[in-house]
Amino acid sequence: MQVGIIGLGLIGGSMAIDLRRRGFADRVIGVESDPVNASAAEKIGLVDEVVSYERCVEEADIVVVAVPVGDAVKMVCDILDRFERSGSKDRIVIDTCSVKEQICLATRYHSCRPQFVSTHPMAGTEYSGPWAAMPNLFDGRACIFADVEESSPKHLKTIETLYETLNMRPIYMNSANHDVHTAYVSHISHVTSFALALTVLDKEKDEKHIFDLASGGFSSTVRLAKSNADMWVPILTQNRDNVLRVIDTYIDKMSSFRDAIADFDEGRIRELIEEANRIRKIIR
Repeated sequence: MQVGIIGLGLIGGSMAIDLRRRGFADRVIGVESDPVNASAAEKIGLVDEVVSYERCVEEADIVVVAVPVGDAVKMVCDILDRFERSGSKDRIVIDTCSVKEQICLATRYHSCRPQFVSTHPMAGTEYSGPWAAMPNLFDGRACIFADVEESSPKHLKTIETLYETLNMRPIYMNSANHDVHTAYVSHISHVTSFALALTVLDKEKDEKHIFDLASGGFSSTVRLAKSNADMWVPILTQNRDNVLRVIDTYIDKMSSFRDAIADFDEGRIRELIEEANRIRKIIR
């Protein structure tokens, strides 16, 4: 089994480490457009060899597209075109994007669509690049499989085994529902973290001690604001409608807190906090 990974950042690099270390892949080759990152990936041993995009698609049994979603849509379509021209029916391409509907729509009627399995491993940190890659990143986390009825059962089984090797648990849903759910559990978290960071950075102009006083609670809340813009700009634009609906709900809840605080309404403040405490039953 030879796995080719396009994009040797946090997700692609971490997959490379564990797929080889745990025996799923005999050999892992990688593609990295940034020459500094490509050199680093080879030096730290993320992959056996950094190769060209064309060679990766030609040689790999499984091609993992781990690039920002804006590039991934075009890339997966191009890879399916290359599969079609070569006449190969045994090779597989997967993506790891956190927005699924557009990529699934773009590939739906391709003659090689059965060779594409659309996945979203729900794991990550705020860091990026090959230096961020780490073993065991995916252990115990969920992996979303989108629109599996469009994929070959044989190829789907192979990719399920790939994620089993990474110790991930599978969840199956259609691409549209996936995008709604990730808007609520992932995308809004990043937007609010970006907004909080901007608020504090704006205030810090006047209050120089604010960072000295920042506690662990602040650090954990604003942690996601360190995330890479190259990844998050296409995510937020591709999932625009769902993200806007969630932002509107969030603004409504913020307004409720603001009104209660402005009115010295301790009862309403307590009510809002205790209502929010119900999240304990969902996230332990």
